[in-house]
Amino acid sequence: MTPPVLITEEDLQRQLADPATRRGAFASVVRLYSRQIYWQIRRMVYTHEDADDLVQNTFIKAWEAIEGFRGEAKLSTWLYRIAMYEALNFLKKRRSEEAYRVAPSEEADAEYLLSRLQADEYFDADEAEERLQRALLSLPPKQQLVFRLRYYDEMPYDQMAQLTGTSEGALKASYHHAYKKILELLGQED
Repeated sequence: MTPPVLITEEDLQRQLADPATRRGAFASVVRLYSRQIYWQIRRMVYTHEDADDLVQNTFIKAWEAIEGFRGEAKLSTWLYRIAMYEALNFLKKRRSEEAYRVAPSEEADAEYLLSRLQADEYFDADEAEERLQRALLSLPPKQQLVFRLRYYDEMPYDQMAQLTGTSEGALKASYHHAYKKILELLGQED
C-alpha cells in the first residue's frame, strides 16, 4: 500500500490558485478539513443532521469564493470563518423562526438546543457532558464561541483573533470569564 502524499499549505494554495489544478486541490481541502469543520459546527448547533448540512454549505461557499482566496490567512482559518458564520446564521435563523411560535429568550434557546442534543441519535455523552453543555449555553454568544474554539479545538489565540476579528487580549479575557462562569455553574449543580 502506498503511503498518503502529504501536501503543504503553500502547495495547496498554489494548486487552488491554478484553474487547471483547482478542482483536485479543493477535493484535498474537503478531505483534509471536513472533520474539523464538522466538529466546529456540531459544537455550535448540537445535531448531526444540522452540522452535516452546514458542512456542505461551508464547502459550497468556499468553492464559490475560492478565486477570491488570497492566502492572507491560513486555509484552515478561512474555512473556520466561513463555517462559523454559517453556524451563527443558522442559529440566528432558527431563533427568528422560534420567535414566531414562542416568546424568544436566551433560556428558551438553551433549552431548545439541549433538547435537540439529547434527542440526537449520535449523542452518547454522559451526564457530565450534558451539564457542561448546559453551562456553556448559559454564557453570552461571544464567550460560548471563544470557549468552544479554545477548549474543544485548542485553537491558539492568534488564530482566533484572525477568525473573529477580535484582539488576542480580549479573547483571553473572554475565555477566562467563560471558564470561571462555567466552573461556578458546574459547582452550583453539585
